[in-house]
Amino acid sequence: MKHCLVVDDSSVIRKVARRILEDLNFSTSEAEDGQQALDLCKASMPDAILLDWNMPVMDGLEFLVRLREEKDGQQPIVVFCTTENDVAHITKAIRAGANEYIMKPFDRDIVEAKFQEVGLV
Repeated sequence: MKHCLVVDDSSVIRKVARRILEDLNFSTSEAEDGQQALDLCKASMPDAILLDWNMPVMDGLEFLVRLREEKDGQQPIVVFCTTENDVAHITKAIRAGANEYIMKPFDRDIVEAKFQEVGLV
């Protein structure tokens, strides 16, 4: 079973994402900021990361840059899931190493489609 780390400062978003991902046969774990997520990745690298942009402590972009510098940090498929939907943000995310980008709000169909595009389901 593939594992997805859900990184978002909103417990509601994490809960919704977790339910969708579990329906898609993923095991899941959660982090409420980029620092927690980085610590979890250092302990055990997930197959995928669903990542918010705006969070306290460490935002999603900084997390992504630091993740990609870690041993095995190129491995996870990273899908940004955020309200930041302008071309500049999307370009920054892709250049930093994001594999895909989802706009909030999202639903199961959107997550499943994006995860299929990157070969996760």
